[in-house]
Amino acid sequence: MRKIVIDPITRLEGHGKITIFLNDEGNVANAYLQIPELRGFEKFCEGRPVEDMPQITQRICGVCPEAHHVAAAKTLDDMFQVEPTSTARKLRELLYNAFFVTDHTTHFYILAGADFIMGPDAPVDKRNILGVIAKVGMELAGKVINTRKDNHWIIQTVGGRQIHPVFGLPGGVSKRISADERQQIEEIAKRNVEFAQLSLKVFDDIVLKNKAYLDMILSDTFTHNTYSMGLVDDKNRVNFYDGKVRVVDPDGKEFVKYAPRDYLEHIAEHVEPWSYTKFTFLKKIGWKGFVDGKDSGVYRATPLSRLNAADGMATPLAQEEYVKMYSTLGGKPIHHTLATHWARLIEILYSSERMLELVQDKEITGPNIRNIPTHKPTEGVGIVEAPRGTLTHHYIADEKGCIKKCNLIVGTTNNQAALLMSVKRAAEGLIKPGQDITESLLDQIEMAWRPYDPCMSCSTHSLPGQLPLAVSVVDSRGVTIKKLVR
Repeated sequence: MRKIVIDPITRLEGHGKITIFLNDEGNVANAYLQIPELRGFEKFCEGRPVEDMPQITQRICGVCPEAHHVAAAKTLDDMFQVEPTSTARKLRELLYNAFFVTDHTTHFYILAGADFIMGPDAPVDKRNILGVIAKVGMELAGKVINTRKDNHWIIQTVGGRQIHPVFGLPGGVSKRISADERQQIEEIAKRNVEFAQLSLKVFDDIVLKNKAYLDMILSDTFTHNTYSMGLVDDKNRVNFYDGKVRVVDPDGKEFVKYAPRDYLEHIAEHVEPWSYTKFTFLKKIGWKGFVDGKDSGVYRATPLSRLNAADGMATPLAQEEYVKMYSTLGGKPIHHTLATHWARLIEILYSSERMLELVQDKEITGPNIRNIPTHKPTEGVGIVEAPRGTLTHHYIADEKGCIKKCNLIVGTTNNQAALLMSVKRAAEGLIKPGQDITESLLDQIEMAWRPYDPCMSCSTHSLPGQLPLAVSVVDSRGVTIKKLVR
């Protein structure tokens, strides 16, 4: 038995390693994606006043604090039985779509872009953001930097801080925007639309027009037939901020659509002894292990999954790209993991168009930004789409209004089972008996999980079994005479 270890895996938030076991013939016997860290946010939220949750939970992650902040604010709405005002809802969604633009831009150009723009055969020292800049040119690189800068300015202007916003309150938000700020945001949103269209053109020129890349996308090595999950509006169109969670089966047929309060009827979590992450699955099907297909409860909640779960996009330019993607790749649904990068770019375009719609709404600068709660907080559930998957917050309060129980199912948790399956499928497809294990080959295996854009810190909520313990008894000469392992 031979062991191959990729440690650490690169270009992600958090820590992880891939361990691949080969049998005596040189074929892949098994592969694991292991996450060796524990955050434990669900436990140390207990005892905190419920109003603190939008500030506490967003400290899980410096990459996606906005997702946890907005999900927590929506959960407080539910706990206090208070509806936010129309202006407050629009300000929340405006901030949230600006966040999506920054996050997806970061992933495509900085974390994932090197896989395609440079290619897996590129030297290691070139397979990074500097190599990407050298290939796409300084002009586009400048647009990437400015897009992130502009949208972080929107997050700071609307949310009160550039990182870890402070504006979400039960029933609304803490501040309004001025007419001048509205105008500046409108100009940024227009530039976002142009940037998204340019990014889609870059993907078309570099990836879709390259037969080797297209063959890789469509190959069985990077394909899994799973259920798909995503938040949809009342017309079953993609929505990041509000709506119901829709799940479609591997054939694209609706399996279930549920309101946030009903999530426990449909989603359960499985624990393995070798990982600090949980593995979610569809309750009505059950946990069948790390396998795909209609008989498996494994589902995915990626940008591609959101598009699979929806009937379309709610903005016109994004809808055109949505139609183009499905027609190019053979129809709906798409199960090719690497196509998630294309879906992510379509979501940048949707977010940009939606920002423009919101900021041009006359209510966006209105003074009525909060409905004051009058009920005692009890129990609440809030759901948004984080960039890396459906995010669920569930709090139960005690008689003093403090958190008695907290459950968080974060975007990456939804994808953990599929992440492991994708790594194993890629290893099985790429590693052959007698083959040299090169840097390029290992990078292609990493390409199998990178489309999920996992946030490992967010997703570590399980303390599996007992803590590992090894005790060695050493004599005076330093010789180990006995070793005990738990």
